[in-house]
Amino acid sequence: MTIAENIAQVVLEIGAVQFNSQQPFIWTSGYKMPIYNDNRLLLSNAKHRALITQGFQDLLKKCAGKVEVIAGTATAGIPHATTLADLLQLPLIYVRPATKTYGMGNRIEGALRKNQRVLVIEDLISTGESAANAVTAVREAGGIVDHCFSIFSYGLVDAADKFKSISCEIHSILNFSELLKIASSTKKLSASDIATLRSWQKSPFEWAKNNGL
Repeated sequence: MTIAENIAQVVLEIGAVQFNSQQPFIWTSGYKMPIYNDNRLLLSNAKHRALITQGFQDLLKKCAGKVEVIAGTATAGIPHATTLADLLQLPLIYVRPATKTYGMGNRIEGALRKNQRVLVIEDLISTGESAANAVTAVREAGGIVDHCFSIFSYGLVDAADKFKSISCEIHSILNFSELLKIASSTKKLSASDIATLRSWQKSPFEWAKNNGL
């Protein structure tokens, strides 16, 4: 079993992924969607955290090349960035959604030198807005960012377009298709549910509008 398949089983078993087309979940965008992912539930188990760290390390070996600093997005990306930075013995920073309005007025916490190569860690990629903003913030602070990793991605076109526009690659341990494959094989979701999710994923905002949401 691959790490992606293992994580898919875990998130389905512990309820980190929920499906409800009748009472959809409100996303940050304000739209109501039939699926919700809460990777924070993975934090409670040391084995789950280690599995995610191994997944990120494998991604790093495949595609990211040299990295000098690990950056976590506040708040959900911070714990996973921390475990990865500890494993690799690399410096750690984290990126706030916005600049602080008090104290030192920082948006990035931790030491970052100009032209250091930074890997941004996010827990989830949906529309990609918050993760892309974190990448831009690190670049504005002098860091070089070519890659952003996440535990899970919905694989939405909006996210792909967003990262393409800032010339940054996104990579996820677990993607939407793999999640549905495991959900089907383990009977965690019905064939009807999976068909709904496949339809939704092609055009989520249109799906919400068509369903009066």
